[in-house]
Amino acid sequence: MKKLLSLLVLTSIFFISCSSDGERGPQGPPGEDGLDGIDGLGYTYERTIDFEYFSEFNYYSQLIDIPAEVDTFEPESDAVLVYRLELLDAEDGGTVDSWSLIPQNFFLNEGTIQYVYNHTVSDVEIIIDGNFDLSGLNSQFTDNQTFRIVVLPSAVFAANADVDFSNLNQVQNRFNLDFEKEKK
Repeated sequence: MKKLLSLLVLTSIFFISCSSDGERGPQGPPGEDGLDGIDGLGYTYERTIDFEYFSEFNYYSQLIDIPAEVDTFEPESDAVLVYRLELLDAEDGGTVDSWSLIPQNFFLNEGTIQYVYNHTVSDVEIIIDGNFDLSGLNSQFTDNQTFRIVVLPSAVFAANADVDFSNLNQVQNRFNLDFEKEKK
């Protein structure tokens, strides 16, 4: 026990003697600048759309512009994620927002439909594709559809591979993203 007490006293004296109040050393070199863009992390926005049917391709489509204020380091390599809103019934009689990353499939009596998307540096095209004649598709799938679009610089996307990108809340919380609403 005496040895342990002696060791503690010597260690304490050593740490106290090492914390001297000498002159400050020279300042180190400045750090690198962050990525250009909104906080260098990304941008989230929401749009409500009605799809247009294209009979020659048998699909529905709608283009959504990426806002001009989305200014990232390398827009050609940005990751774009698109989430579709579905309102679920809540226990209190209201509704709860449920966001699903697309592609998203629906299995109907007529066949299968799928929400998919592609993007350029300036817009996102959301498409409803299917394996049957979509000309009579129920308007619950085509009208008044709300989407959240998340644009992340590729460096941020790659550095955060541990994030479950299918979970919109986790993505928005991880990257501290607010979203801008604009209804069509």
